[in-house]
Amino acid sequence: MTALEPSTTPGSSAPGGLAKSVVALDRVVIRLAGDSGDGMQLTGNRFTSETASFGNDLSTLPNFPAEIRAPTGTLPGVSSFQLHFADHDIMTPGDAPDVLVAMNPAALRANLGDLPGGGLVIADSDEFTPRNLAKVGYATNPLEDGSLDGWQVVAVPLTSMTLEALKDTGLGKKEAERSKNMFTLGLLSWMYHRPTEGTVRFLERQFRRKPEIAAANIAAFRAGYNYGETTEAFAVSYEIKPAPMAPGRYRNISGNQALALGLVAAGQRAGLPVFLGAYPITPASDILHELSRHKSFGVRTFQAEDEIAGIGSALGASFGGALGVTTTSGPGVSLKSEALGLAVMTELPLVVVDVQRGGPSTGLPTKTEQSDLLQAMFGRNGEAPLPVIAPRSPGDCFDAALEAARIALKYRTPVMLLSDGYLANGAEPWAVPDVEDLPDLSVDFATEPNGATADGTPEFLPYLRDPQTLARPWAVPGTAGMQHRIGGLEKADKSGNISYDPANHDLMTRLRQAKVDGIAADIPATDVDDPTGSARVAVIGWGSTYGPIGAACRRIRRSGREVAQIHLRHISPFPADLGDVLRRYDRVVCPEMNLGQLALLLRARYLVDVQSHTQVRGLPFRAAELAAVVQDVIDSTTPTASTGGTQ
Repeated sequence: MTALEPSTTPGSSAPGGLAKSVVALDRVVIRLAGDSGDGMQLTGNRFTSETASFGNDLSTLPNFPAEIRAPTGTLPGVSSFQLHFADHDIMTPGDAPDVLVAMNPAALRANLGDLPGGGLVIADSDEFTPRNLAKVGYATNPLEDGSLDGWQVVAVPLTSMTLEALKDTGLGKKEAERSKNMFTLGLLSWMYHRPTEGTVRFLERQFRRKPEIAAANIAAFRAGYNYGETTEAFAVSYEIKPAPMAPGRYRNISGNQALALGLVAAGQRAGLPVFLGAYPITPASDILHELSRHKSFGVRTFQAEDEIAGIGSALGASFGGALGVTTTSGPGVSLKSEALGLAVMTELPLVVVDVQRGGPSTGLPTKTEQSDLLQAMFGRNGEAPLPVIAPRSPGDCFDAALEAARIALKYRTPVMLLSDGYLANGAEPWAVPDVEDLPDLSVDFATEPNGATADGTPEFLPYLRDPQTLARPWAVPGTAGMQHRIGGLEKADKSGNISYDPANHDLMTRLRQAKVDGIAADIPATDVDDPTGSARVAVIGWGSTYGPIGAACRRIRRSGREVAQIHLRHISPFPADLGDVLRRYDRVVCPEMNLGQLALLLRARYLVDVQSHTQVRGLPFRAAELAAVVQDVIDSTTPTASTGGTQ
């Protein structure tokens, strides 16, 4: 038994004679909310890590304020972290919280509308002062005026109890108050029977150079745990058993971490150094941070002075024989567009990661969106086609990065990888793959002449294409006899010399397009989930809508209706069979976090009537909302469809 484990068994009496019972749940959604300086993201990440180590399936939704440091206690400064964990497979961070932890009045006001009636509110009563209430428009204290009677409310003096727990540490009041998030974490760890040893080790490691701070945080953590165990305010704790998972080695991972590790793995499987040229931008910066830790795997990171330098350096690295990568978000893609055209013209491998966020312009830097699809497809001057792929979950970012690198290297082309803020910052359990199961991305560089002049002298033709892939040879600069031109002016077929010939330009434009179109023969068939094969309505999505759409389809099937889910990883080119798949269904619904960009592409390409359902709220879809939309479509398509069952 550790120092943090309960000293009483479930059902025994805590001080005061209150019987502590344990209630079994199959799932729960918790939202932690407070000021941006209250450590909600750290608290949520620690609770997530312990939940992952316990073996629950989980999904998270961090929500950051856009301002670097909004005024304390105001609505723009509210930061939240939502965690959904369960004893079964789940697909989303939850539509709404079951439990809301509000560290101040602003957190309560900003999040109470999402908490269903009867939900549990745990509030730091110490922060509900007249001044803090006035900042967010409360005329009276909602913890006392009866306005929260529709919810279960437990007012806990988190701040003062933290100060009491740390009174002998020698820390000042302000420093001690910073540990109240650890008190909160301890309380929640007791409530949901979370492991505790990992958090203690984390705090010792995190503050190893400041042992007094480590000791204070650990003391606050233990005090919160013991408070839950002994107080009469919480008569119940909850148990969520581990979820059944396939055998293997798992870790908790965010989308940005998974994507970075996928790029590392791609370099290893290709036998190439990885070069990242990037300018820091939310929400892509964590990829730069993560890759900078992996120098031992041949990864070199360069923090450029701007977005143009970032992609220019990455393209230069590709010219030099490396796997060039550049990471950004929507505004950065705009700045990189000319260099992207250069990558198309030079036909060099390049992975461009766009972690999408709300726009236009600076827009919503910390909120998620899918509004860069058309920019990825067409946002360059001239006919400049490139492949576009999108991961569907945080863990899938690893596989998507490998796939982007595979296509870039095999076809000598820039590839756009469209992640988004929801995937980047969200987390889930991820099965660590065996290295030998990863694809072989080996590259054959050109080392010998592949042509001859009129007099028979051997020469290197840099645009003499592979007949299957239409990829041109890749020659590392400095290789004897492999001299060739590089640049943005149009290239002559085969020789690569500068050419202004109209017929040659037409030929080269069509060859570059044909190369990208030909990738369709090298990607999997369309991913369709239609369990009975009898659905008349299909829901199609891409990227991070996979989880909400999948959860919505589960609800619909439990109600007795049939529905198919189609999800796209490859958007340029589309899978070769996609048109035939879409035509199998009477109705196709396309939910997107934009104003209908994929729907526009599908209608144009396949002349199929696609019903667009969109939102641009900076948040992922709610499964219940999507289920209602799709059910209406199903019922209008099949008027006699069953309406029985429950969701």
